[in-house]
Amino acid sequence: MALLIAFLVFLLSMVAAIFTGHSMIIALLIGLLAFSLAAAAKGYSFKALGSMALDGAKDSLIVIEVVCVIGFVTASWRVSGTITIFVYYGMKIITPALFLLIAFLLSCLLSYALGTSFGVAGTVGVIFMTLARSGGVDPVITAGVLMSGIYFGDRGSPVSSSANMVAGITGTKIFDNVKLMMKTAIVPFVITLAVYTVLSVMNPISQVDQALVASFEKEFVLSLWAFVPAVVMLLLPLLKVSVLISMGLSILCAVAVAWLVQGVPLLEVFKICFVGYEAQGEGLGIILNGGGLVSMLETVFILLISSSYSGIFSGTGLLDDIQEKLSRACTRFGRFTVLLLMSIGIAAVFCNQTIATLMCCDILKKPYMDGHSSASIAPDTSDAVSMTELAIDMENSVILIACFIPWSIGCSVPLSFFGADFHSLPFAVYMYTVPIFWLLTKKRWFAGKGI
Repeated sequence: MALLIAFLVFLLSMVAAIFTGHSMIIALLIGLLAFSLAAAAKGYSFKALGSMALDGAKDSLIVIEVVCVIGFVTASWRVSGTITIFVYYGMKIITPALFLLIAFLLSCLLSYALGTSFGVAGTVGVIFMTLARSGGVDPVITAGVLMSGIYFGDRGSPVSSSANMVAGITGTKIFDNVKLMMKTAIVPFVITLAVYTVLSVMNPISQVDQALVASFEKEFVLSLWAFVPAVVMLLLPLLKVSVLISMGLSILCAVAVAWLVQGVPLLEVFKICFVGYEAQGEGLGIILNGGGLVSMLETVFILLISSSYSGIFSGTGLLDDIQEKLSRACTRFGRFTVLLLMSIGIAAVFCNQTIATLMCCDILKKPYMDGHSSASIAPDTSDAVSMTELAIDMENSVILIACFIPWSIGCSVPLSFFGADFHSLPFAVYMYTVPIFWLLTKKRWFAGKGI
């Protein structure tokens, strides 16, 4: 009963925070207190719970490192003129009626090549959002389109950390999984293309205001050197350089361009990297202001708090009874249906794609194996088939669903880069078309084929 009350308190607090515009940190802290009290009712001391929460928070440090680096990237690209140079020339060459479609396809391509959703959102995504705002395209729709694009690669790229994590915890082969992911995403991808084609025609980008062009020319030196930070960021991962190192080198290039080309004092450049960029030109602020480490602080706190939840749950076993009931439900309602519903619940509570994926695998691995061991499949292949099914089911559910919950890290972080909120989510068509399509067609399309 105590756990149920804690869940209700958490969800109500989170919904209230979203619709009132208050920080999610407050709701997360309320939820943390509620779950701690539920654990205390089972006999755990607050000292022990604090230690568990700290252990869970430590797991978020790697992601926090990436988020902080992206904060530096977004500010350094602004002050160096990198975003401006893309906007300046982009407004001249992009076909107005195809802007949203191009934004989707390019973000798909880059996220697939780089395997990072946050990296593409914080760089190319910011550029497209700047283009949209300066060209009169609805930023709410644009943010939804970009969400679809960045998670196309996050889900299905062979260099994606989430795709490799799924392959690792299920013991499957990444390239085999990628082939199946592409096959199961063909129809959702075509549907998404059709929707974005219509939206593009209905929301064409206008010619840039000449006053805005004058502001660009006044505030920045529109030199081709400003392209260098982006080239470094996008090219090095293709040469097998890690994304984090590529981002670091991109920052250094952007700092050099800002100092040597734009003429910004070096100390001022470093300050902007920390506190964010503030445009001097009239009218530029609405499309260029922001970025920097400070802009990531709320995200860092959200990461720390949400990760502490997993420490408490794993240390206290609060979810053990729920896990047992979910396993029984697989037999009655079907494995993917249970996995899909569980994805929503776990992602809503833990606010984290990695934790949600790990928990879904841990809870449902046995039901998936039991389902195939009782089917007419050779004993020496049943385990492999069941793990392949689990891997693809997770790629078509929790990997995307965990980034569709408004208060989850995978959703709130990219939207913060875009300067958008949860109102953009209905336009992230690819993210919900994939699980819906798989739910409706899995048995019919793949009957007798192992999954």
